[in-house]
Amino acid sequence: MGDREIDVSTAGENIEGVEPEPEPESVTEETTTHDEGVELERTIGLVGGLAIGIGTMIGAGIFVFPGLAANEAGPAAALSFAIGGVIALLVALPASELATAMPRSGGGYYFISRSLGTAGGAVVGLGLWLGLVFAAAFYLVGLGHYVVAVFAEIGVTLSLGPAPPHVVLGLIAGAALTALSVAGTERTAALQNVIVVVLLVILTSVLTYGVLDAVGVFGRQTVPDTFFSKGYFPVLSTAALVFTSYLGFAQVATVAGEIKRPSRNLPVAMVGSVVIVTVFYAVTILVATSLFGADRLGAFGETAMVNVGRDLLGVPGAVLILVAGLLATFSSANASILSASRSIYALSRDALLPKKASEINLQYGTPHVALAMAGGPILVLVATDSVEILAEVASFLHLVMYALICVALLVLRRRDPSWYDPDFRMPGAPVLPVIGAVASVALIAFMNLASIVIGVVIMVLSYGWYRYYADDVRLKGDI
Repeated sequence: MGDREIDVSTAGENIEGVEPEPEPESVTEETTTHDEGVELERTIGLVGGLAIGIGTMIGAGIFVFPGLAANEAGPAAALSFAIGGVIALLVALPASELATAMPRSGGGYYFISRSLGTAGGAVVGLGLWLGLVFAAAFYLVGLGHYVVAVFAEIGVTLSLGPAPPHVVLGLIAGAALTALSVAGTERTAALQNVIVVVLLVILTSVLTYGVLDAVGVFGRQTVPDTFFSKGYFPVLSTAALVFTSYLGFAQVATVAGEIKRPSRNLPVAMVGSVVIVTVFYAVTILVATSLFGADRLGAFGETAMVNVGRDLLGVPGAVLILVAGLLATFSSANASILSASRSIYALSRDALLPKKASEINLQYGTPHVALAMAGGPILVLVATDSVEILAEVASFLHLVMYALICVALLVLRRRDPSWYDPDFRMPGAPVLPVIGAVASVALIAFMNLASIVIGVVIMVLSYGWYRYYADDVRLKGDI
């Protein structure tokens, strides 16, 4: 295992009430106590960063939303995905600049706390942790459903005890992924790389065949519905519905402290993952609506892509799509667990959570306590088998963070503190960050009211935790 990397950046000077991080006197492999100046090892390369972003974003967007989106917006659902991608890109650009200036674990929380103060950082950081926990639980339940569906497609019915089989499988996968993350980020990133490569190969093959089929290469040319068959307004409401597909790029920033060559790899990974995934989403909708028409595709609901695979390639096509869906939910859960633990790690370093949460396992170089604090609640939520609305709450919390990331860039550009020296500067500032912030907030207006209420409650409770825990810790001099 390589030497631990020491980061003595003075970025901490800008956070309210927090002294700059002290430079450690010495750090060795034998150190047994966590030092504030010790950062996680940089073991994730460009491919790993892209895999985290793509692997998280390509799950629900490809395998759950096509039928639902087509039912709402018709073939123009492709435009809905494109609008979501543009908004995500407007946030990915300022996030990339902030990440190269502050390449530390914690992502959006770290950026916002260093620019807007610890109160805003606490609300975003605690909300991000819980949002990722909810999202990971949702992915794991979906993973269980895909495993059951794969076996059902080949005529095998699973029975794993009194609990529903998809819940048992989700629990097993969650525990295994948490344990794998404890054993080393490099192993987790390597697994993510393999899964995403296989997933993209499957999707590219099926979609290429679908495009050729739609244009008549195989003698079955199809004519899609009128593009705006459902009208114009549904395009915007559907964009809000499918935006949960674009939560993954910010997770690259969450593990920024472990990215190699962050000045190059961070912006390329964040912007690149958004562009790649948006193209896949748009092509998927166009192929699917060309095959069945929007109304019939919408009737398939969440299993629409399985029917697309079956129509193109028969039973092998259906199984192929099911396997790809399995890989997608697995990679999304894997990246979410990793990112949730890094949010906890960053919060602990700033005394917004108990200090023990930022301890590093020196055998593996991973924050094992933070991983347990992420994995434990995820397993509890998986066991409830009722996390769909919590996934939308995760989207709400991310949109709030995205808007504040755009504001954070504007604040730091105006203040221009001595430590703010990004290697990448986004073009189009200040206009594009303003548009990104407004667009992020505007999408919230199209969300389910219950999700908005739950998200606001979480933000209020997070602020309460900051006031009554973090302030108390600071007064006692524990930070």
